[in-house]
Amino acid sequence: MPQVFKIGSYWVFFWANENDPLEPVHVHVAQGKPTANATKIWITRSGKCLLANNNSRIPETTLKNIMRIIEARSEDVLRKWNDYFGKSDFYV
Repeated sequence: MPQVFKIGSYWVFFWANENDPLEPVHVHVAQGKPTANATKIWITRSGKCLLANNNSRIPETTLKNIMRIIEARSEDVLRKWNDYFGKSDFYV
């Protein structure tokens, strides 16, 4: 499970097995160690975030701040995604 970066106590990460065929670029966010019910956020081609689900129940204000940070670091996310998976597609 590749960790992309941390935001305070929240981990931003990919699962090592993101399905076959590979899903579009996205990250999971969980407080503390990653869990199966982590929040899922799609990354668009323009670097914006789209919330797929908030399964880990991150408070709304905190989640908005996390999404802003992910958007600001979307080039890092995409580079790490491509380094790990070797290709990228986008949800939107």
